Amino acid sequence: MTTAKNKTISITPKVDEKKTLSAQQKQFNTLTKKIDLQKQRLVEWQETIPVYQQKINQSYEPLQETFNTYSAEFLQLLDQHYDLPLFKKTDKLKIKHLICEVSEKLISEFGLDDLKPLFNKYSDEDFDSLNEDRDSVMADMMKSFAKNIFDLDLDDDMDMSSPETIQAHLREKIREQEQAKAQSQAATTRKKTKKQLEKEARLQEEEEMASKSVREVYRKLVAVLHPDREPDPEEQKRKTELMQRVNTAYGKKDLLLLLALQLEIEQINPAELSLIADSRLKYFNKILKEQLAELEQETAQLEQIFKMDLDIPPFQRLTPKQLMTALTRDIKDMEINVSTIKRELKAYQNPASFKAWLKTYQIPREEESFYEDMMPFDFM
Repeated sequence: MTTAKNKTISITPKVDEKKTLSAQQKQFNTLTKKIDLQKQRLVEWQETIPVYQQKINQSYEPLQETFNTYSAEFLQLLDQHYDLPLFKKTDKLKIKHLICEVSEKLISEFGLDDLKPLFNKYSDEDFDSLNEDRDSVMADMMKSFAKNIFDLDLDDDMDMSSPETIQAHLREKIREQEQAKAQSQAATTRKKTKKQLEKEARLQEEEEMASKSVREVYRKLVAVLHPDREPDPEEQKRKTELMQRVNTAYGKKDLLLLLALQLEIEQINPAELSLIADSRLKYFNKILKEQLAELEQETAQLEQIFKMDLDIPPFQRLTPKQLMTALTRDIKDMEINVSTIKRELKAYQNPASFKAWLKTYQIPREEESFYEDMMPFDFM
């Protein structure tokens, strides 16, 4: 028995007739090729994500925790140096700035709440109060953004804990807005024109015919694969497994997989695909377009999660290979960071050595990033 699995289903003209493909046949081939490529991309993402997460858990996070521990020790060292006569007013301003910036990052991003007293000691504001104020400012900014861009009014109690929760809230609000708009349009459009009604009827008919086309393929498969009609135990087991695949494909409206199963069990042969009438192929192509769109959306949603983490623009493509390359680079950078802070933590136990470095450090202007190359160690 031949197998059609992992092969792109396509229509080819009969060699003896030397017939060129029709527009519907060409579209069928284009769609099946795109769907197969999109399925491969989706599978690649699905296989990469657990590997990526495992590498995060086993390699990156332990390094980050080690780095955070050394960073906290460094802050304690700065606290000890602060009151030494060796450090003058300008030095103390720099030390104060370093302690506040680094401790705030460790508390906010990594939950090192035991550093709050140290932050509060050198900051002009209490950490918790400052954090509440920042959340309030962020909430106001998001509300303004949603109003100006989407004409949305966000809830006062919106969860601002992460970009993901903010995006989810925005998506839900946009969905509600679209539903309300649709309902409003339906309510105001009491009477439709004859042309509108004809178009709606045509679209509904096409949808029904498309569904009917999938059902026909499904019924043909069921007719020969139903295990209850098979007396032989081994053959019944094989048909049971095939029926599970058929039911899964039908549940997903996966027309390509249903056709592949027909080829696999030799219910049809590749040459028969060229005999499908264009009138029927039209509905096949409608189903395939919908399937392609769903696959593209599913893949895009997976990509978007990691694009946000890597600060990659939404329109820029991200591949699983690029994701793993970025993680490998981040792990290497973190290894360097740990090695650097460990070495400098030891060197700057000597106040004179730290003072020498402090002379080279300039407090960044507000518009500049704090995490510059001039830092004694890389916090990024």
